[in-house]
Amino acid sequence: MKKSTHYIDNDHFYNEMKDWIKLVKEAENEGDPMPPVTDYIGLCFMNIAENLSKKGNFVKYSFRDEMVSDAIENCIMYAHNFDPDKSKNPFSYFTQITYFAFLRRIEKEKKQMYIKYKLMEENPEHTCKWFKENYFEKNTDKTVEEALKEEFELTDKDIDKFSGKGKKNK
Repeated sequence: MKKSTHYIDNDHFYNEMKDWIKLVKEAENEGDPMPPVTDYIGLCFMNIAENLSKKGNFVKYSFRDEMVSDAIENCIMYAHNFDPDKSKNPFSYFTQITYFAFLRRIEKEKKQMYIKYKLMEENPEHTCKWFKENYFEKNTDKTVEEALKEEFELTDKDIDKFSGKGKKNK
């Protein structure tokens, strides 16, 4: 028997999801609380999130653990929405949930970075010694926005959104 190189057996994952969805529907019909996901399903969520976080576009972030945690939480929250009659690919479904959870966390962290550095710029007397020496003294020719764009890959759109100049998302 040939050993699979994939970290998730999609057929087994699909069968587990199908069985769990049946339990969810039975619980709904009886008015019982939703059953917890099985250990295998939870392990699949963890593996999807961990492996996606190691891809090149996510690996560099210092808050990777938070991204993974958000993704697992989102997978658990929306697991009951998977419809085995529409799709036989739960791996793809939960990878998409994970991907968008990562993007939401990156957006939150960018906004927090902007707020933090803007506060430091506006209140230099409360700024720590390290930051003064390593940021303000080395980057006297740059504004906070320029430094943030360079250091944290923020765009003009991000800066405008965070500073209140752009349209607010509802």
